[in-house]
Amino acid sequence: MNSKLFLILRILLGLFVLVFGLNKFFNFMPMPEISEDAGAYFGALMNAKTLVLVAIVEIIAGLAFIFNKYGALLALILMSVSINAVLFHLTLDPGGIGGAAMLLILNIAVLFGYKDKYQSLLK
Repeated sequence: MNSKLFLILRILLGLFVLVFGLNKFFNFMPMPEISEDAGAYFGALMNAKTLVLVAIVEIIAGLAFIFNKYGALLALILMSVSINAVLFHLTLDPGGIGGAAMLLILNIAVLFGYKDKYQSLLK
């Protein structure tokens, strides 16, 4: 992958997850209307403090991508968040899938950009 393109994608993903991770703590962006089932699921995640863990992962991953430290590791860890976001929106809130799809696409692109780091794992 072109190094400039990878830099742009890495920074975009970093900013994306950093902003959404910080939003889980500071609520500076209003949450859109979601279905009753989606609200119940989201409420359960909040009660179990799972969203705190997701927010911490997103903030650490965002900083890792922006500062290019441990990005290959955090891209793998963030993939679980990306897939879960897409599955959440596919099943409970199809109208809001755009952001989750963008997250997954950026995450896959960044993983591809770090493919050299994974070569020894894939042998």
